[in-house]
Amino acid sequence: MTEKAEMTIPVAGAPFSYAVRKTVTVNAPIEHVFRVFTEEHGRWWPLDTHHIGKVAAATAVIEPYVGGRWYERGVDGTECVWGSVLAWEPPHRLVLAWQITADWRYDLTLQTEVEVTFVAEDRGRTRLELEHRHLDRYRDQAGMMRSIFDSEGGWTCILVCFATAAEGRELKREVPCSAADYRGLAR
Repeated sequence: MTEKAEMTIPVAGAPFSYAVRKTVTVNAPIEHVFRVFTEEHGRWWPLDTHHIGKVAAATAVIEPYVGGRWYERGVDGTECVWGSVLAWEPPHRLVLAWQITADWRYDLTLQTEVEVTFVAEDRGRTRLELEHRHLDRYRDQAGMMRSIFDSEGGWTCILVCFATAAEGRELKREVPCSAADYRGLAR
């Protein structure tokens, strides 16, 4: 693969929204991209830095059906739920309930949504569009959480890890989420 995945980030000065939107273009067919995102979630998710369990996370799982759990499994076998599957439409769309508080704990009563759409483009490329919405449900902490999710260490880093894995390139675990080193990242 000679081309790198490309990512776009919303432009400063755009109207404020309590949603975070990210787009990444991956040099791989849509079926492969959907499969890596869902079935291989634990392979590319930056678990060293992005987990909520008390012990180190061994993997992350998205159960492949509406109502399925989205969770991490710790190295000791314990599971920490992150949310659930709200829509499962392979290979085009996935909607996940994100039920993690501003204190990074699971809360059944909190539900924001992460919608991921997969769009086939020419030459075997796929555009992934991610929207993390309903962040206003964090109430007083909505602005802070939007800033976290919209930061380089938030969805940007996570999608860089994903695109790297989906294109079959090696993930650099010693510096997880190093968006600064990712040449395909467009600002």
